[in-house]
Amino acid sequence: MIITKTPFRMSFFGGGTDIAQFYQKHGGAVISTTFDKYCYVSVRHLPPYFHYTNEIVYSKTERVTDVSRIEHPAVREAMRFLDMHAIRLTYDADLPARTGLGTSSTFAVGMLNAFYALKGRYRSKEDLAKDAIYLERVLCGEEGGEQDQIAAAFGGFNRIDFTTTGFHVSPIVIRPERKKQLDDNLLLFFTGFSRFSANIQKHMMVSIEEKDRQLVELLALVDEAEKILEGNGALDEFGKLLDYTWKLKRGINSSVSTDIIDSFYARAIKAGALGGKLLGAGGGGFLLFYADTDHQESVRKELSDLMEVNFHFEDGGTRILYYTPEEDTTRGEVHV
Repeated sequence: MIITKTPFRMSFFGGGTDIAQFYQKHGGAVISTTFDKYCYVSVRHLPPYFHYTNEIVYSKTERVTDVSRIEHPAVREAMRFLDMHAIRLTYDADLPARTGLGTSSTFAVGMLNAFYALKGRYRSKEDLAKDAIYLERVLCGEEGGEQDQIAAAFGGFNRIDFTTTGFHVSPIVIRPERKKQLDDNLLLFFTGFSRFSANIQKHMMVSIEEKDRQLVELLALVDEAEKILEGNGALDEFGKLLDYTWKLKRGINSSVSTDIIDSFYARAIKAGALGGKLLGAGGGGFLLFYADTDHQESVRKELSDLMEVNFHFEDGGTRILYYTPEEDTTRGEVHV
């Protein structure tokens, strides 16, 4: 049996510039971190005593004898990609799916890590990220960017640059006490709404040609944010830049927000938050705010109808918690 643990991510700046249609023309960059909420994937070979040969357990349970009949596209295509047979896979997570934290990509990375380990093969973090991008964007044909898979694989507080030749991950060089201050000044709230990122990304794809100027500005803000984080000036500038970036992103794709989310955002700003954003492609999920410690209780009170999620940054990326390789014990077809 193999059990993997893979962190969720929060993206601060540069979202949208990690889409291939944009970065192949202009380059792309994002600043993001992973934090201490995880998805867990366990994989083992299913013993040959059942009337099915594969069992996939997530929000539903699938039991099939033919891999092509698996409904979950990422599981189905990953099993084809790596020639996996007689698999029992289970998924569990600290936070709900489709909520703007890169959950589908985090799952893809954790699943691929488990599949390779079950085969007794080591795969680097870079290769896991590339494989997960290929799985989601090519094999599953899903629209979207490429930062989530990289963040989940590598872990940590990073700048990720995108070029026509690939991606490069550079850790943000920030003093420990400054990083702790940032960690302490961020508040995360669950809106209760979930959405399919790929559907919102389709609107983004249509908008890219018309919105190049705004995306180029978002790209430039990555450099500005990096200077704030690595510098010695007031960290509050990070919060103000989040606010500016959120307003700019709202102008690129109106579907990233709703009237209800706009109301939550306005209430938090009025209560003393300096800035924030809706994580992920938009439309629902988690609201992130920057507020100094003097204003945090006011923000919490104003958003008391939302669920706050306590978190801290993490640096580990995807990892194997339990490793016991097995032999595939299947013997031909299983008959009912």
